Amino acid sequence: MSAAADHIRDQQRSIWDQFSAGWRKWDAVLLDWHAPFGDAMIREARLRPDSAVLDVAAGTGEPGLTAAALVPPGSVVLTDISEGMLRVAAEKAAARGLGNVRTAVSDVAALPFEDAAFDAVFCRFGFMFFPDMSAALAEMVRVARPGARISAAVWSRAAENPWASLILGTIARHTELPVPPSGAPGLFRCAAQGLMSRVFNDAGLLDVAERKVSTDLVLESPEVYWEFMTDIAVSVVTGLAKADKESRELIRSDVFQMLGRYEYDGAIRLRSTATVVAGTRA
Repeated sequence: MSAAADHIRDQQRSIWDQFSAGWRKWDAVLLDWHAPFGDAMIREARLRPDSAVLDVAAGTGEPGLTAAALVPPGSVVLTDISEGMLRVAAEKAAARGLGNVRTAVSDVAALPFEDAAFDAVFCRFGFMFFPDMSAALAEMVRVARPGARISAAVWSRAAENPWASLILGTIARHTELPVPPSGAPGLFRCAAQGLMSRVFNDAGLLDVAERKVSTDLVLESPEVYWEFMTDIAVSVVTGLAKADKESRELIRSDVFQMLGRYEYDGAIRLRSTATVVAGTRA
């Protein structure tokens, strides 16, 4: 494990711990918004009632908690580098009466599980942030049983995701953000068509297929959108922190003006598109 990868993981652990309160606050919105992506992954998993499921980079628990309700005699392990996020997940599991769920704080590059321990492995919106995607997937393959399905979701191109590109593009116009190195962790790092299929094929997975899934982020007003994004989106908060007070006000004004284009039936509706990829452990 390189020193650079260690540094990235330490930063991510600290950041996601800090943002866990925002994810708890907006849990209902996040559940509705992200459900189509998790549902697509669950369909790919071909779960049995007694399946043992691992949800990697599970954050506050999805789609693992939804899967847990589908496998009452089975089990679900939620793992993430952030103890704060998993604390929220555990609270949600208890509130739903899901006794077949446990959490484990761990790094995806060193999963604390035996070989061939799981019938299905999920990773929703995690791959984009892993320092080494191939090493992460190799660990997922290691802990999957032969015949197990491994499925992931990653954000597609920025142009297909105005929920994020609208505000991030505005921040970029008003600040001097450093250009990240090619392949560096980031929201749209895995957006290129076919990239995730290549990663899955290179890991030796079989029957690899990917498809796009789209939905809308629906919020009541520009004010709610701004509050939501500054509570849950790390890249937004990081970008705004690099802007002075005047620039932040200009960014906010420009964002509010542009959101008018996305108002339908009294709400802001922003397209959100992800690539869902799945493969079978040989």
